[in-house]
Amino acid sequence: MFFGEPLAYRMRPTNLDEIVGQEEIIGKKTSLYKMIQNGYVPSMLLYGEPGIGKTSIAFAIAGTTNIPFIALNATTAGKKDVEAVVEETRLTGKVILFLDEIHRFNKAQQDYLLPHVERGDIILIGATTENPFHDVNPAIRSRCGQIKQLTRLTAENIQELLKRALQDEKKGLGKISIQITDEQIQTIAFGVNGDARKSLTLLESIVYSSSKENETFIVEDKTIQNMIEKAGVYGDKKGSNFYNLLSSLQKSIRGSDVDAALYYLAHLLETGDLVAVNRRLLVIAYEDIGLANPAVGNNVLAAVTSSERLGLPEARIPLAVAVVEMCLSSKSNSAYQALDKAIDEIRQGKVGEIPKHLRDGHYSGSKVLGHVGYKYPHDYPIGSFGGWVEQDYLPNNLKGTTYYHPIEAGEEKRLAAIYHKLEEFKKGKKS
Repeated sequence: MFFGEPLAYRMRPTNLDEIVGQEEIIGKKTSLYKMIQNGYVPSMLLYGEPGIGKTSIAFAIAGTTNIPFIALNATTAGKKDVEAVVEETRLTGKVILFLDEIHRFNKAQQDYLLPHVERGDIILIGATTENPFHDVNPAIRSRCGQIKQLTRLTAENIQELLKRALQDEKKGLGKISIQITDEQIQTIAFGVNGDARKSLTLLESIVYSSSKENETFIVEDKTIQNMIEKAGVYGDKKGSNFYNLLSSLQKSIRGSDVDAALYYLAHLLETGDLVAVNRRLLVIAYEDIGLANPAVGNNVLAAVTSSERLGLPEARIPLAVAVVEMCLSSKSNSAYQALDKAIDEIRQGKVGEIPKHLRDGHYSGSKVLGHVGYKYPHDYPIGSFGGWVEQDYLPNNLKGTTYYHPIEAGEEKRLAAIYHKLEEFKKGKKS
């Protein structure tokens, strides 16, 4: 039996009790569940990755209440569509407006909704895959009493949903004879990376692409494997999820967790944006490894250059080496932290006159201006260090200012010893 509507559409929950997963957001013990069951629906923003239940929650809320419900998608809806919703409120007094991809509405479109949401004529349920604190008008956010970040469903949630679809004779595949094992259902559930919509779409595709014997669809393992290739990949190159992946990669490397870092690297490479990955790896080499292992910067640059010449999929090989090396390296952020401190103080106005002996003296007339007295350190050998001589480098009013605080880690431990010895020299302790 074939349906005109996709399985994922047909299986949308019709009330709150049919929602799978998201227990912390709208489970029976949550305040939001209790509000809605008591007839009160607040305006809200639902934020999360595709396929994890934003639309389902909106439709379940609509099915649980007696309030008129209108669904729009911001990618195609315009001002006239919103005006029609406003007109509906004049007839019914109150409307639930589900606005999918709300971040696609420009500021003017979002502002048009404001007075109607504020009065309560329109109960707004906005859904977005992008961070609402970045992409949704602050005025809209302030009028939404609930901002909920949904999480991807667990494999167990997905299995429950798939079994429900296989058994449901009215909306699902229950009237069709299908031979599929629990292990195969589990494989599909693990292969979609928590995406409910994708799991139902895959299930439907797998069933109807299976061989048929005596009116029974026989699902084979190879069919499932062919279908779920790349099913778990997520992360639009320009979306919040992609930047979350980049952030997670860096924090995993900083935290020396090799397996987590490789997991996020794999996700990022599957999105295909090699340029962004390479750029972030170079940043990590200097931001998080830094002086503790200065050689890492050159090693990562070599890996990045190799990846650019090789392209994917071979690019993954040098990048894997770079990520593992950075994870297991000693780490220091002292250099850039020192620079940031200097930048911050300069912006606060903590500046002074450059000492005259440091100013440019390579032109006629510089001596007349007093640009004299510079001592060339190479002329003052000091052990195996090279050369050093006592003289002032900072402006007079900044003498004694310290920005750099070395970390006793890796190679920086040796550099720290030199730094402290030079500090002693400056104080006249030349023993």
